[in-house]
Amino acid sequence: MHSSLALLTLFGVRAYAWGALGHETIAYVASNLVKNNTQLWAQHVLGDNSSNYLATVSTWPDSWRRTDEGAFSAPFHYIDAEDNPPEACNIDYERDCGEEGCVVSAIANYTQRVQQPGVLSDTEVNYALRFLVHFLGDITQPLHVEALALGGNEIDVEFDGEDWNLHSIWDTAMPDKLRGVENVTLSDAQAWASDLTADIKAGKYKACAQSWIQGDDIADAKRSALAWATDSNAYVCSVVLPDGVESVNATELGGSYYESAVETVELQIAKGGYRLAHWLDQLAAAQQNNTAYKRSVAPVTGAVDLSGRDLLPAPRELSKAKLARRAVGWDCAHSH
Repeated sequence: MHSSLALLTLFGVRAYAWGALGHETIAYVASNLVKNNTQLWAQHVLGDNSSNYLATVSTWPDSWRRTDEGAFSAPFHYIDAEDNPPEACNIDYERDCGEEGCVVSAIANYTQRVQQPGVLSDTEVNYALRFLVHFLGDITQPLHVEALALGGNEIDVEFDGEDWNLHSIWDTAMPDKLRGVENVTLSDAQAWASDLTADIKAGKYKACAQSWIQGDDIADAKRSALAWATDSNAYVCSVVLPDGVESVNATELGGSYYESAVETVELQIAKGGYRLAHWLDQLAAAQQNNTAYKRSVAPVTGAVDLSGRDLLPAPRELSKAKLARRAVGWDCAHSH
């Protein structure tokens, strides 16, 4: 994590995973809801005093993972649940988090890294916050927490007469259609975030929003992230593939499927923004109170372990799903 911050300018304009619209909207919802001291803390860490301070970094991890320096972070965008949708959806951390890490371990790791400004460099703390903004979005996308067909990437579908795959219509096609946009801009994300913020404060999400963050605690980030992944994964059975793969394979999904799924897309974007705001509020308060959670200390050297290795499941033989993911890679097939 030592490359120039200029990479943001080079790569950060358009990205994938939830699509730019989804990630930027989640970031704007969070910036609408965080406390004032949280905004000041995050703007300081990111070196950006503008109102776009979260949105402009929200897509950066998807671009950075495509660089030689950032390639190590590619597995962090997913957790491949080896469950059996639509009959059974579930997350088992020991089974599902790969040996290189996953989105759950990454959220836990970067939650702790962002609290170590005296141990890590300013750049590393900056990157940790960027990753959190992005990964708290990724973990709300149901096909980012599912192994079947590489998270739907291998399920070819049509959407409004164009060729896509199932993963990519959840990331991009359905959010863009919902908001009626093609060439997404920050203004599009701001507008959607404004609507969702109103829904959270006084509209259709007001009664349930508090339940989205129940039990969330930066001191137990792995457990919190696992709960978010489990929540998202449940929609694979109930909404994404309620009738199995054959019901959507090589099928036009821009009609009744879209109508049945788009409410969940919007709900998950709202959850991502609300959770991110609450997570950042906790982090800012911990920094202000000097109560940063410290990682384990190596018994010989006394050095703080910030590698994230201690967060991973024990080594085990790779499953067929993990071997398939390793062979194909961690990218999403978004061309259509």
